[in-house]
Amino acid sequence: MLEINVAQLLKKPTGTRRSYEIEGSLDIIGQGNKSHITGEVDFIRTGYSILVDGEIHTSVKIACSRCLETYDCALDFKFEEDFFPTIDITTGLRLPPSDDPDSFTIDEHNVINLSEAIRQYSIMSLPIKPLCHENCAGIPCNC
Repeated sequence: MLEINVAQLLKKPTGTRRSYEIEGSLDIIGQGNKSHITGEVDFIRTGYSILVDGEIHTSVKIACSRCLETYDCALDFKFEEDFFPTIDITTGLRLPPSDDPDSFTIDEHNVINLSEAIRQYSIMSLPIKPLCHENCAGIPCNC
């Protein structure tokens, strides 16, 4: 469940908080391999948005930089992003877009889809020089 309906939270006063356990699958690096995602997220109602603060656990199949063998690289990271509504919850009228064109939005059904935020933060969490083992000897690898 990487999509969460926040209609009721949008009706609450600023500072209201909701916590969720999330679980789902996502193709993080676009190679057709879905990664299992788990984590905890807090949704906090702000004056203009919903702040999502989360801790995510997943793994991605990537190639070792020494031996070029594919392995599961565990990723654990925290993220914090604002999600801006596109529809006014009380009137149903469309809201003007955020000043930042790359900001995350809440769709017209008041649903936050965490997939793209998790994908982007997962990519940023990948190691620059991934190693299947600390003592990987390189090609040919007998790891």
